[in-house]
Amino acid sequence: MATATLGNKPPKEIIFEWEGKDRNGKVVRGEMRAGGESVVNASLRRQGILVSKVKKRRTSGGRAIKQKDIAIFTRQLSTMMKAGVPLLQSFDIVARGSTNPRMTKLLNDIRSDVETGTSLSSAFRKHPLHFDALYCNLVEAGEAGGILEALLDRLAVYQEKTLAITAKIKAALIYPVAVIVVAFIVLTIIMIFVIPTFEDVFKSFGGELPGPTLVVIAMSKFFVKWWWAIFGLLGGGLYFFFESWKRSEKMQMAMDRFLLKVPVFGDLINKSVIARWTRTLSTMFAAGVPLVEALDSVGGASGNAVYAQATEQIQKDVSTGAALTTSMTGTGVFPTMVLQMAAIGEESGSLDHMLAKAAEFYEEEVDEMVKGLSSLMEPFIIVILGVLIGGIVVSMYLPIFKLGSVV
Repeated sequence: MATATLGNKPPKEIIFEWEGKDRNGKVVRGEMRAGGESVVNASLRRQGILVSKVKKRRTSGGRAIKQKDIAIFTRQLSTMMKAGVPLLQSFDIVARGSTNPRMTKLLNDIRSDVETGTSLSSAFRKHPLHFDALYCNLVEAGEAGGILEALLDRLAVYQEKTLAITAKIKAALIYPVAVIVVAFIVLTIIMIFVIPTFEDVFKSFGGELPGPTLVVIAMSKFFVKWWWAIFGLLGGGLYFFFESWKRSEKMQMAMDRFLLKVPVFGDLINKSVIARWTRTLSTMFAAGVPLVEALDSVGGASGNAVYAQATEQIQKDVSTGAALTTSMTGTGVFPTMVLQMAAIGEESGSLDHMLAKAAEFYEEEVDEMVKGLSSLMEPFIIVILGVLIGGIVVSMYLPIFKLGSVV
């Protein structure tokens, strides 16, 4: 009897969790990717396992996979492979230990690809959202050179250092941004609820109100009438601005160049970008990736369009035979210390080591700047808030002072 089939597509494979007993009566558990429960049962029976439970593993839900999750996975995989745990078993252990269903699914997908004969770097390249070109290139170099464990360790160190810098930058920005948001909320409440109440009281006084009070009342009336337009324009403007920043190369270049020149914060951003740039190139070069190819990943990893453009120029110069230090000097964006370290590294044949030293120096500089930034910003922000809120309060009390002097 013929059976009808819908095309030649194989059944969709699902991850099943199973439990049973082996030949010795010991309870064993595991996971298996298969087209159905019957396939799982048949496969386990062939292995001599008496199955007691099979169920689909829930893969929906869970938080989005972040760069920190990838860094933790890289460190765990490196540690287990150094300890002699086979690659597939290492993936199993990390996947089961993950508390994020999405991360577990990602690792099981990669494991399945590797199990069917795909190289680890090729399996990673199927997930470009989580594993960038730098990551895949380093893994590929490790596989080719038989030093995958060492390269994974370098990758883990690189990601941990990069995440640390990013966290420090965010920590430096959280305080001023939080204060500005709170100040905006307070001013909104004052404009909508407090000032109209004062206006009603002032009407009962009669007489002419001081100029500053009239200005504040006019601003309050405008805010009460057009608050929806103000919030709409503010929200829409911010959305348009950030989308343009994300999608437009010209906007990215203009903003990244502007951010490098902002007082205080510009120096912090510049040092963090240099730290990432030198750390990335050091990691790639130490892995045996040729300099011209390594520069492909360095510009994007720096996180700044100015340095990405400079890296493109360096790559063109180096590919035509120019020295790295000469090319870096020509861009005009690298500080003297980095140029000198790179020159020493080229002359001594230890470029990766010297760039790593430069990265460590600038990472420490970023750390010190972040520590001092909070104490530097605090009085500045207090003065601004004092002028704004204090000015409004004084303006609203001027009529009362005036009335008191008349009495």
